[in-house]
Amino acid sequence: MSESAPAAASDAGGSASRTDRPKPVSGDGRDRRGLFARIALFIRQVVGELKKVVRPTRSELITYTGVVLVFVVIVMAFVTVVDLGVGKLSFWVFGG
Repeated sequence: MSESAPAAASDAGGSASRTDRPKPVSGDGRDRRGLFARIALFIRQVVGELKKVVRPTRSELITYTGVVLVFVVIVMAFVTVVDLGVGKLSFWVFGG
């Protein structure tokens, strides 16, 4: 047992002489900050999130681009078929 273990054990229950005080909280339960402090916090959070971004490798980028292009072509074909069908149906109903 180390020499500081008894001191740590005796203080484990908490002492009244602690200097850590909780932050005062406003009436609505939120920490009120100034405009510039909130903007600075937002910028720090954005930079933190941008550091988490993983850039794709060249082969991944080519694969993703191919998948997107194939999907766009399929959706274009579907919309074209639906448009032609609706056009034929409207000509048949209204006689054109």
